[in-house]
Amino acid sequence: MKYLVSLILVGVGFFGIAQEENSEPLTGAKIAFSEEMFDFGDITQGDKVEHVFEFENIGNEPLILSDVRTTCGCTAPEWPREPIAPGATASVKVVFNSTGKMGIQNKVITVMSNAVNNPARVKIVTNVLREKPNK
Repeated sequence: MKYLVSLILVGVGFFGIAQEENSEPLTGAKIAFSEEMFDFGDITQGDKVEHVFEFENIGNEPLILSDVRTTCGCTAPEWPREPIAPGATASVKVVFNSTGKMGIQNKVITVMSNAVNNPARVKIVTNVLREKPNK
């Protein structure tokens, strides 16, 4: 019985230590997007559409974006090159060119940075419809 009580007390002690480790304040930059996905709906083949993903640095150090990668050359990103201060907001603009595309398109944009939650990802979705022939 003493052994069981000792084992329970040790377990409770470890649980308390684990809780303390998780409650430490965040150190570093952290990126938080206001939305993780945007759906353009139906567009016509050949259309160029764009969307701006807003984000905030919710960390306590400046956020520096080092690269923004896309899954396809049909998607071009623009992003800030200067550091984003803690509490400040900025945006990543994405332009999708539907030339040569058809059907449902899912494009992932990967944001590389010094954030503690690096990399961050957002996504655009659209349905590309066939271009109507001129009569």
